[in-house]
Amino acid sequence: MAKPNYSFEKRQRELAKKKKQDEKDAKKQAEREAKQKPGTTPPPAE
Repeated sequence: MAKPNYSFEKRQRELAKKKKQDEKDAKKQAEREAKQKPGTTPPPAE
C-alpha cells in the first residue's frame, strides 16, 4: 500500500483556504467600491 503524502494534502488545504479568503476579500472590496460610487467621493489625499 502506498504511503500517504501528507505534505501534498496540507498544501492543497492551504491553497483552498487561501482561494476562499481571496474570494471573500474581493467580494468585500467590490461592496466597498459599490458603496462609495453613489455617494460623494472623498477628496484626494495630496
